[in-house]
Amino acid sequence: MQTRRETLKRGAIVAGLLAATGLFPQYAFAYNKSAFDAKSVADVLKALGASAPVESKDVTIGGPDIAENGAVVPLTASTTLAGVKQLLVLVEKNPAALVAFFNVTDSVEASFATRSKMGQSSDVYAVAVMNDGKAFFAKKEVKVTLGGCGG
Repeated sequence: MQTRRETLKRGAIVAGLLAATGLFPQYAFAYNKSAFDAKSVADVLKALGASAPVESKDVTIGGPDIAENGAVVPLTASTTLAGVKQLLVLVEKNPAALVAFFNVTDSVEASFATRSKMGQSSDVYAVAVMNDGKAFFAKKEVKVTLGGCGG
């Protein structure tokens, strides 16, 4: 019979071996730096290997018509499409367009809420990237009365 100490020691050894082989932390670092550094909606989609987006009634973006404080703008994104790989939230006129990136499977309800800084009034997008690389979007204009990106 193993003692608690032996079990913890063996668990630590296994975790160390997984980390050393690169198998353990792959999900923690699974983000696309070039997508988050992209300055435009088109550049974000290019960095993710997605095609040019097509507007779709099956993708929705939510947010205020007028945001009184651009430092904290609530946004929602959702889709009813099947076969979605990623759901993105983008703010067109932000210094970096990509605000949020969600990996999705058909076993997950693709409906998310987040908050973003917005320095100025801009169109905001929800983009559903499909498993085959096609992209579908919805957009909404959000007016900002007090900038949140240092303005």
